[in-house]
Amino acid sequence: MSGVTDVIVVGGGVSGLTTAVVLAEHGHRVRLWSRDAPSATTSAVAGALWWPYRIEPEARVGDWSLQSLRMYEELAAAPDETGVRLVPGVHGGERLAALGSWARSLRNVSEVGQGLRVTLPLIDMPVHLGWLQRRLAAAGGVTERRTVRGFDEAAAEAPVVVNCTGLGARGLVPDPGMRPVRGQLVVVENPGIDEWYTLADPASSATTYFFPQPGGLLLGGTAETDDWRTEPDLRTAGEIVARCARVRPEIAGARITGHRVGLRPARDGGVRIEAEERPGGGLLVHNYGHGGAGVTVAWGCARAAAQLVG
Repeated sequence: MSGVTDVIVVGGGVSGLTTAVVLAEHGHRVRLWSRDAPSATTSAVAGALWWPYRIEPEARVGDWSLQSLRMYEELAAAPDETGVRLVPGVHGGERLAALGSWARSLRNVSEVGQGLRVTLPLIDMPVHLGWLQRRLAAAGGVTERRTVRGFDEAAAEAPVVVNCTGLGARGLVPDPGMRPVRGQLVVVENPGIDEWYTLADPASSATTYFFPQPGGLLLGGTAETDDWRTEPDLRTAGEIVARCARVRPEIAGARITGHRVGLRPARDGGVRIEAEERPGGGLLVHNYGHGGAGVTVAWGCARAAAQLVG
């Protein structure tokens, strides 16, 4: 890049990378600043089944989600490259009538005794984040490891700054409505399971799900609001395995190969996609607060943020 920058995107998770890609492919000269390597962000920990989970506002989430769904369906044509596969599975306890209008656009969906059977994108996040980095570079974007202590730093180097900092927005904006929802997963050797399964308990922070990924079977999970712990809890891990084994007994004997913990960036009031004029000139565009569905809405929210950039 020649040294001239139109936009600096702050935040290197799936939202930041996808937003940077959309902007760069629309002709903007983009730099992406990230404190951590994308492989070390919360996005890399995600089980990453497409589904509007723990995200508001409902009136806008459906459109963002469906835009992303159509993109992932295209990317699934090259799963080894993009990390996106279309995989069948069951959402336990769900019924179409209880979902938003977006559900009418789902393909390959049917109601079964225990819930909804549907084929959805399941994304191998380490592979997908690497693909996004390469796509950004191909569009002329530049990724830099940089810790940002205030948006003035970025505003001094570009007329437009896009805030995709997730939980970091709590201090940077500052936005006290940002809060973590802790998710813990267990990785086991896959005993031959090739479909995903989910069952959420609205009255509990415990959920039950398993996702067959190339690196193993991901078991979950938890949804613990205002819990900042990033270390795995072994008692919780045992409970996760037991819940999943009640659905598929062969999981009980699977060898554990790892543990993961991620803090979902939830926000009181839901996702914030909004532009504001900076006091010293320039534009600050916000795209954060995606809760448990950052992957699900990534492309829709990126395009909405890009429209505000202009």
